[in-house]
Amino acid sequence: MVLDRIALILVIVGALNWGLIGLFGLDLVAFLFGGQMAALSRIVYSLVGLGGLWCVSLLFRERVPGEAAA
Repeated sequence: MVLDRIALILVIVGALNWGLIGLFGLDLVAFLFGGQMAALSRIVYSLVGLGGLWCVSLLFRERVPGEAAA
């Protein structure tokens, strides 16, 4: 499903950003979009959060036999 892939990409972006913050103290999203409180940064953070919520649903979905893993 396309929405699953979009959510997964957003979660990966968030994970990489948190990794950069933890390792180097660099918030790449804030750096690219004008600070943590900039509107565009907040939109990206919100989309990453929504992607994470969507990915929680992946844990509880029943897989149809023969369905290819996404």
